[in-house]
Amino acid sequence: MNTLPTIDLPGLELLAWAIEAGGRGWRVFPLRPGDKRPAGHAEKYCPGTGRCADGHKTPEQRATTDVNLITTAWAHHPYNIGIATGPSGLLVVDLDMPKPQEPKGTPDGVTNFSALCERAGQAVPDTYRVRTARGGEHLYFTQPPGARLHSTAGKLAKKIDTRGWGGYVVAAGSLTPDGPYTVLNPRPPAPLPDWLHDALKPVQRPVQTMPPVTTNASGYVAAALRGEVHNVATAADGTRNATLLRAARALGRLVASGDLTRVEVEEALSRAAAGNATQSQRYYDDVIRRGLDWSITHHPTGKRVPA
Repeated sequence: MNTLPTIDLPGLELLAWAIEAGGRGWRVFPLRPGDKRPAGHAEKYCPGTGRCADGHKTPEQRATTDVNLITTAWAHHPYNIGIATGPSGLLVVDLDMPKPQEPKGTPDGVTNFSALCERAGQAVPDTYRVRTARGGEHLYFTQPPGARLHSTAGKLAKKIDTRGWGGYVVAAGSLTPDGPYTVLNPRPPAPLPDWLHDALKPVQRPVQTMPPVTTNASGYVAAALRGEVHNVATAADGTRNATLLRAARALGRLVASGDLTRVEVEEALSRAAAGNATQSQRYYDDVIRRGLDWSITHHPTGKRVPA
């Protein structure tokens, strides 16, 4: 009969906070004990087994509200608690403190956010609020129906980041060497105000011309290549990197099986990313390389396929 290990008091307190967050409908996952980084293996060390048998699972994909899964995880270690903001339907405004090396008197995120609200003619929203370990604040909001806002850095103002799809926050109850994360206002998160939503929603870009796709493959293989190129070329801001990585992994399986060459996949995806670029081409090419390497390494044949 399987039994859970005995949990010490700090571990029980962290487990209680994790269950409390899950009970609010927020999807949680373990962070390293005393740290802000996700627990578990990094993608480059993924064994491709267990929960990752069908591909590496990111913390966002592993996050859960299932009390049994939460209890099992936190019973083994006093993990800090991460909340996957996007799947939880949240947009969290992260108000940072100045770094120690910055000039004295540098405005913090709370000050800048108050000024932002004043310029918008709005009061500072009353919502679920957490004090961070270094004295900053997290303001929790629910995302508007149908919205899919991603994380941003400094888009609203200096010292103000946001966490949405593709991001996470350290939840209340977590402990780090800098201090604890504590609840300042326990009320349910307020809906994201319209003026903040307007400031954060992606700018609509003109429809991009599809880059040409040349391949000697036929049938479903050629269709798969064209489909992934289309996905990358039309990806919205904030989703392009993830879309490109998924495309490289999907097509990497066809490279590993010999249905496509690595060169034609790299060239097709590189052109697709360049057509609507927000990062350097070198960055996109590195994402493509990592995605292909992962799929080829984890292909069932266990063989690396030359370019």
